[in-house]
Amino acid sequence: MKSKMFYLAVALTLLLGSALAEPAPDAPVVDATSLTDEQLRAAIIGKTIYLNISGFELPIYYKSNGRMTGSMGQVAAAFSRGDGSHDNGRWWVEANQLCQRWTSWMDGQTNCYKIARQGNLITWLRQDGVSGTARIED
Repeated sequence: MKSKMFYLAVALTLLLGSALAEPAPDAPVVDATSLTDEQLRAAIIGKTIYLNISGFELPIYYKSNGRMTGSMGQVAAAFSRGDGSHDNGRWWVEANQLCQRWTSWMDGQTNCYKIARQGNLITWLRQDGVSGTARIED
C-alpha cells in the first residue's frame, strides 16, 4: 500500500509541476489593463487568491507583512509527500508586478506576475510567458 501511495504522490507532483510550468490553453492574456503597484497591494493584502491548477484550487493567503501561505487542499494533499501540501514564502510588488518566492514550492525561485482583475476574477502572466486564472476572495 505504501508503494501505491508513493507512486500516486509522484504522479500528482509531476502533474502539479507541469501545470505550474506550462501555459493553460485557454488562459486569458494579461495586457495593458494589468494592475499598478498600489492597485496590486490593495487587491491582495489580507485576501486569499485561489489559483486554478489542473482542476484544483490552490489557496494563497497574502499577509500585510509581505508573507504568504498556501495549501494544496484535501484531495491534492492526500497524494502529497511530506510537507509538500503546505508552504510559505514572501511576496512584494515591483514594477507593477506581484513577485513571490516560496520556501520549497516552485523550487524556491522568484517569480513575478502581471495581474489583471475584473470583479473576483484574476488573470495572471508570469515573466516566462506562462499565464492562468484565479479567483480572489475578499
